[in-house]
Amino acid sequence: MLLKVLRQKDLFLLEINAMKFESPCTNQENQQSLRGLQQRFENLSDLCTLKSGYALNRGCPPFLVFEWFSLKKTEYSSQNQKKTLPLQLINDRYNNMGKIILTGDRPTGRLHLGHYVGSLRRRVELQNEGNYDKMFVFIADAQALTDNADNPEKVRQNIVEVALDYLSVGLDPEKVTIFIQSMIPELTELTFYYMNLVTVSRLQRNPTVKTEIQMRNFETSIPVGFFTYPISQAADITAFKATTVPVGEDQEPMLEQCREIVRRFNNIYGEVLVEPEIMLPTNQACLRLPGTDGNAKMSKSLGNCIYLSDPSKEMQAKIKSAYTDPEHLRIEDPGHVEGNVVFTYLDAFSTDDDFREFWPDYQNLDELKDHYRRGGLGDVKCKKFLMKVLDKQLEPIRQRRHEFEKDIPEVFNILKKGTDAAREVAAQTLHEVRQAMRINYFDDLSLIQQQAEKYQ
Repeated sequence: MLLKVLRQKDLFLLEINAMKFESPCTNQENQQSLRGLQQRFENLSDLCTLKSGYALNRGCPPFLVFEWFSLKKTEYSSQNQKKTLPLQLINDRYNNMGKIILTGDRPTGRLHLGHYVGSLRRRVELQNEGNYDKMFVFIADAQALTDNADNPEKVRQNIVEVALDYLSVGLDPEKVTIFIQSMIPELTELTFYYMNLVTVSRLQRNPTVKTEIQMRNFETSIPVGFFTYPISQAADITAFKATTVPVGEDQEPMLEQCREIVRRFNNIYGEVLVEPEIMLPTNQACLRLPGTDGNAKMSKSLGNCIYLSDPSKEMQAKIKSAYTDPEHLRIEDPGHVEGNVVFTYLDAFSTDDDFREFWPDYQNLDELKDHYRRGGLGDVKCKKFLMKVLDKQLEPIRQRRHEFEKDIPEVFNILKKGTDAAREVAAQTLHEVRQAMRINYFDDLSLIQQQAEKYQ
């Protein structure tokens, strides 16, 4: 009997290509075969033929195959009869394996509005909607060290800053597993194996890597760890078998690189890894929030951020100096909203309720934009309105942060519990990867038996 795994997006189907017994099997032989299957399935990763004549195709999930055999074992006979595979049962098992989210941030500083609209706000919504079975959010300190190797204290000190930001925006450790990347050594081992599946030229073509290299002025002195961080990111995602990764559009090339690694691994070793899908912000303005200076991206390294933990006065000072329309010199001049940071922020944060509460002269943002384009509306009024909108959203976050700051040991305890739970999941995936690659030497009883027989 030959079973083949077919992958269609996130669903798996088992199809019977051929089914026959090579020779009649007695009930006793059948039971012996089943016991053999039970012993061997944990080590099964390649095409193997059992004594009873069953041939199992590489990549067939062992626990599902064994479950099928267990269900059908009472129906086996010594006759060459075709049996019907319970496809619905198998499909249901796969569909119920769950939807999993994974995302994270580098601890190189406090998190800012770009993080919030690009991912954080959506994470909280997803957590509360309950449509995903598991959600992992991690602090990517190992990745941060790839361009901060000479300043590890910067990363060390910002672990708690990011954790506080996570908790203050509303991530609930009872619903979300929050962990520290470097505390999961399995991720490093997975990265090492995946390196064999990616070429240097492919990494060089990654647009995100190119942009990051230019931003840091690495030129020819690129640290190897930084150059290969797309591979490390793939290890992070696949270790937890994430089906969905909510990030900004600048990370889309990274997700594609991860999918390539997954496809190559599964093609060589069998279906073990899960191919993730990207979840982009639904608001166009949130895809990549510009910095206060008008730069294409809000970035800590560029110093153009409004941090979630900024006091109100500090946030307002940054808005006052924010880039608007350089051609809008007088109030009566027609203005441009495209590329105007103030209006981009209003696109990302304001609602019709905000207008009713703070600026009832306009029903919505479209009316405000029309007036600005016609002329007769100054930048100062628009900025004051934006300050009120941001304060309304950020003040609850600031208050929650102050509460968590009162008990920092508990914050570390939350990270420790999350890290322990995350490591169990990553360890299981690494176990499956080793099995598929057939480098689980001490666990492979069939290999040991084969070698023993070879030298007898």
